[in-house]
Amino acid sequence: QVQLVESGGGLVQAGGSLRLSCAASRSAFSINAMGWYRQAPGKQRELVATMRSGGTTNYADSVKGRFTISRDNAKNTVYLQMNGLKPEDTAVYYCNARIQAMGLQYDYWGRGTQVTVSS
Repeated sequence: QVQLVESGGGLVQAGGSLRLSCAASRSAFSINAMGWYRQAPGKQRELVATMRSGGTTNYADSVKGRFTISRDNAKNTVYLQMNGLKPEDTAVYYCNARIQAMGLQYDYWGRGTQVTVSS
């Protein structure tokens, strides 16, 4: 089991920045990948950025060059630095932790944090 607690969402004007944080209840070294997903009203949840335990990152094309995922292993925390925010970035952002064991995959989710970008 992994509990995830997100923070850092809020209201920001277009072009502004926010940093999201996600604290995990267990060591990041025991988690295969952590990442951020988002869901806008009326849309499906989509990948924003992920980071594997070895440090490999993956970004959605829509956020490349604007968002950066990073982690602090000592704090079991993953961050999402969001710069150059656009109104279309408005969504609930969810933290995800993925654990792979004995051929099975387990996904854990935070409760989400709202990000609203005004034009």
